[in-house]
Amino acid sequence: MSEMFKPVPWSARNLVAAVESGALRLPDIQRPFVWEKVKVRDLVDSIYRGYPVGELMFWNSAGDDDDRAIGLGTKTKTATAKIVDGQQRLTSLYAVMTGEPVVDDDYRSESIRIAFNPFTERFEVQSAALKKSREWVPDICAVFKSPYQARKAFISRYEEEHDLYEADVEKIEEVFTRLHGIQDYLFTVVELQAETDREKVADVFVRINSEGVNLNQADFILTWLSVFWDEGREELERFSRHARLTPDTASAQDGERVPWTPKNHYIEPEPGRILRAVVALGQGRARLRNAYNALRGRDPQTREINEGQRDRELESLKAAQREVLKPGNWDGFLQVLAKAGFRSKKMITSDNTVIYTYALWLIGLTRFKVDKATLSGLMARWFFMAQTTGRYTNSPESRMEEDLARFEDLESHNPEDFIAIVEGVIATVLTPDYWAIRLPEEFITSSTAVSPAYKAYLAALNILDADLFAINEKAWVWMDPSAGMASGVEAHHLFPKGYLKKREITTPRRVNQVANFAPTDSATNKIIGDRRPSEYWPKLVADRDLTGEVLEHQQFWHALPDGWEFMDYDEFLHKRRSAMALVTQEAFRRLSDPHYKPRSAPAAPAVPGQDTATTASLSELVAAGVLKSGDMLIPADPERANTIAEITDDGLIALDGHVYDSPRRAARADGDERSDGWDYWVLWDDSDPSRTLRELADSMA
Repeated sequence: MSEMFKPVPWSARNLVAAVESGALRLPDIQRPFVWEKVKVRDLVDSIYRGYPVGELMFWNSAGDDDDRAIGLGTKTKTATAKIVDGQQRLTSLYAVMTGEPVVDDDYRSESIRIAFNPFTERFEVQSAALKKSREWVPDICAVFKSPYQARKAFISRYEEEHDLYEADVEKIEEVFTRLHGIQDYLFTVVELQAETDREKVADVFVRINSEGVNLNQADFILTWLSVFWDEGREELERFSRHARLTPDTASAQDGERVPWTPKNHYIEPEPGRILRAVVALGQGRARLRNAYNALRGRDPQTREINEGQRDRELESLKAAQREVLKPGNWDGFLQVLAKAGFRSKKMITSDNTVIYTYALWLIGLTRFKVDKATLSGLMARWFFMAQTTGRYTNSPESRMEEDLARFEDLESHNPEDFIAIVEGVIATVLTPDYWAIRLPEEFITSSTAVSPAYKAYLAALNILDADLFAINEKAWVWMDPSAGMASGVEAHHLFPKGYLKKREITTPRRVNQVANFAPTDSATNKIIGDRRPSEYWPKLVADRDLTGEVLEHQQFWHALPDGWEFMDYDEFLHKRRSAMALVTQEAFRRLSDPHYKPRSAPAAPAVPGQDTATTASLSELVAAGVLKSGDMLIPADPERANTIAEITDDGLIALDGHVYDSPRRAARADGDERSDGWDYWVLWDDSDPSRTLRELADSMA
C-alpha cells in the first residue's frame, strides 16, 4: 500500500497557485462545486485559527483530456496532479484568495466574497451592509493580493467615521499579518502515484465519499462511468447544463453553435436524475444500487468482477442513453405532459414522475414500437394517473421496479402487449371508488403548492379548455408560461378571508383549503372583496351576463354545487370536493376519448353499495369533540394491531414521527394500499365494539 501513495505537505499558497496555473485539476470523476458560502466562511475561519481542516488527496497523473480546471481563468500549465478528495475545500480557497469566479452545481459562474472585521476577527459572507461598513474589510481577497494596500485602504475608510488610536493601528497590523499568513497554512496531501490505474482511483473516490453523506447511488454510477465511458458522463452533464439554457445562451457559453437544447418548463434535471431514465431503459432497473453493481459486473454470490458482463451492461447503457438524450424523443415526450393538461413545473409535485414516465415512453417507443400518436395519448393518461395519485412519491424506486418488471416478464414485444399493461394499471388505480371517495378526500388540504390532487384539478381545467372563474378567458393562459401570464390572474378565495374572519374561521388550514380556491383575475377579486358569496355571486352573474350554457359551464368547471352561495362554509367545502373530483374525472375521460362530451353540471358521483364520502373531515371531528387531541387510532385489521397512531391538536394523524392530513394517507404510510382510510382506522378506547373513523363521522350527520 505504501507504494500506492505517500503523504506530502502543501501550503495553501502553493495549492492555490497550482489550481490557478492549471497544474492541479479535477478528474472527470469529480462533481461541481456545491458548498454553500457560509461553509466557505467557516473553512477560512478554521484555517485562520489554525484548526485542522482535513487531509487532501491527489492523483499524480499527467494531463489528458479527462480532467477539468477549477475556475474560469486561462490556465498556463497542463495538469501534473488531479484532485481525488478535497475539491470543495480547494475550490473555496481558490475563489476566496484570488477573487476569481467558479462554476456551481447549477452551471452558473459565481464569485465568493468573504468579509472580515479586524477588531472582532470575525468572518462573514459579504452582504450589501458589510460592503458599505467602515468596520469591515469587504473582501479578504484584497489582503492576499497586497496586504499593505488592503490595510492602508481599510484604515483610510475607517477614519472617515471613527477615531483611530496607536493601539488600534498596532492591532490592525497584527491582524492583517495573521490573515495574510493563511497562505502559509500547511495541508497534508496524500498523493496517489502516477502508476495507480483509473479504476483504483475511482474506487478510492467512492469509498472516501461514501463514508459520509456526500454521495448517493447515482453518484456511484456517474463516478464509475467516468472510468469506462467518460464521454457518456459528459453527455449527461451537457444535457443537464443545456436544460437551463436557450440555444443562443448555450452557444455563447460553449463557444460553438448549439442548435437545440432540452430547456423546458417542467424540469431542470441533474445528471443523476437523467441517469435514472437511462438505467430504466437500458437495464430494466430502478434501484440504482442494483444497477451500480450490475454495471461493475460484480457477481452477487462470488463478489468477483466479470469483465464480459460489465461490458455487456455498459453497451446496453450506451444504447439507452442515445435514446434518452435524442432531441426528438425528449421533445415528443414534453408534448405528452402538455397533452395531459400540465403546463409548467409549478403543476408537478414529483420530478421522479416526469423521469420515470419518460423512461416508460421510451420503452414503448423503442422496444415495443408503439405508434407515436397512440403512445402519446396512452402516456398522457399514465402521467395524469401517476402525478395525481403520487405514484412515484413514496418509495419511487420500488414502485418503478414493479412497473418495469411488468414489461421485462413479457416474452414478446408486441405494441398491443405494452398498451394492455399500461391500460390495465391505469384501470386498477383509477377505480370508481377512487374518483368517488379517495380523490375528494385528497382535496382535504390547504397545501395548494404540493397537493397532487389540486394540481390534477388544474390540469383538468386545461384539458376541458375551461374559462377562468367568472371571466371569458381561458385558464390555460394563466397556467401556460410559454403563452405569457394573464395579467393579475391568480387563485382567489371563493369564501373570502375577511368574510370567514367575521364567522370566526381564521386558522390558515381551514381558510386556505384547496376547495376554497378558484382561478380568476384581480379585478374580479376586487368585486368579491370581503363579501359573502350570496352577495357577490349574483352580481357577477348579472354584470357579466353569465346565463344559460355559459353559466352551466362556469358551475361545472369551477365545481360550484347548486346553491353554493347560500351554503355553510364547511358544507360548501364538503360538496365542492366531490364536484372537483368529478371535474377531474371528466377531464380524464376526455383525455381517454377526445370525442367524449363532459357532463355540463357537477352531479355528485356514486358507487353502488358504498358511501360517496364521509360526512365530516378529521378537523371537524376534533372541533365537534367526537375526536380529541391525543386519541389513539389502531388498524381495524387485527393482524396490524401493533400500529398505533395519534390525533393531533389540529386534526391530523401522527404516525411514526410523521403527520398525515387524511386517513387514507396514514393508511398508505402503514403499508396498506387498498383499504379506504376511513374504514382502516378505529378509535382505540373502551367502547365495544370499536368504531371506525367513518362510523364516528357518520354519527355527526
